[in-house]
Amino acid sequence: MKKAPPSDRPPRRDAATPTSARRPPARRGAAAPTAVPPRTAAAPASVKLQRVLAQAGLGSRADMEQAIAAGRVTVNGDAAHIGQRVRAGDVVKFDGRLVRWQAQPTRLPRVLAYHKPTGEVVTLDDPDNRPTVFRQLPRLRSGKWMAVGRLDINTEGLLLFTDSGELANRLMHPRFGLEREYAVRVLGALSAEERQRLLEGVALEDGPAQFRSLEEGGGDGANRWYRVTIAEGRNREVRRMFEAVGHAVSRLIRVRYGAVALPRGLRRGAFVELEPRAVVELMQAAGVPLPLPPTPPRRRAGPPRGAGPRPSRPPAPERGARASGARAPQPTRRRNG
Repeated sequence: MKKAPPSDRPPRRDAATPTSARRPPARRGAAAPTAVPPRTAAAPASVKLQRVLAQAGLGSRADMEQAIAAGRVTVNGDAAHIGQRVRAGDVVKFDGRLVRWQAQPTRLPRVLAYHKPTGEVVTLDDPDNRPTVFRQLPRLRSGKWMAVGRLDINTEGLLLFTDSGELANRLMHPRFGLEREYAVRVLGALSAEERQRLLEGVALEDGPAQFRSLEEGGGDGANRWYRVTIAEGRNREVRRMFEAVGHAVSRLIRVRYGAVALPRGLRRGAFVELEPRAVVELMQAAGVPLPLPPTPPRRRAGPPRGAGPRPSRPPAPERGARASGARAPQPTRRRNG
């Protein structure tokens, strides 16, 4: 009997029921729970310069610190320094161009979910002229797209982009521990001892690493699929961890980043923009304050324009009536023949 070839696709897993859908029914007569409004931050008196530049979409905080150290940023005409704070009214320029900034943003950042295929690199300019992920993204009027983490050239799956350097920096920071979930195809099945080592931690060149969870995903023959979650994003970390226990990774797909999952049906090389509700959830998970509502324009003192009685106008003359001061037409006299 001929064996079926090993599947090239990771096995599907039914979506779990959200935690919010598992609440017990409310008791009769119990008071309704009070909705907690989303956290917003009041506009501070002064903010760090690198944060202002990151919020403007010019790059991450680390990139902006390097730009400040290189003398590419000025404040009120003077060269800026690392750690400098700016206030409302300060004139900030980046590479000689004026930066329009606010102490506290008044709009949500934009976030894209991109399905990265293998063969693309996560960089703006590649010296080897390889295709980059940024060539598929829409253009921005100001700022630039920043990738949330990286995927190596042989890894595919979910890659997030945002126009907010502050949000990108928080989403990547290990302090917030946002989970990354991967579907991994390896050569050979893991033994119980190898599974335990991967969950407890293995030694890598840049320090120990461990999976938060490791589940079997099926597979036939020598190829086996696994679902793993990890709370950091070091270079080729998932591949190196499996290699540390003697298994080579033949395919690696990122299927989730935090609460954002790879949209089902999204083809490789395509993207979708997240809805505002999903962006808010992402900001709250990363500890980013929500933007303040825009300030309404000031009204002029006194009654609003158009209020009050209108100036009177003289009534229009009736049709056929004689205008005042006009000479009345004389009747035509008939001559006697």
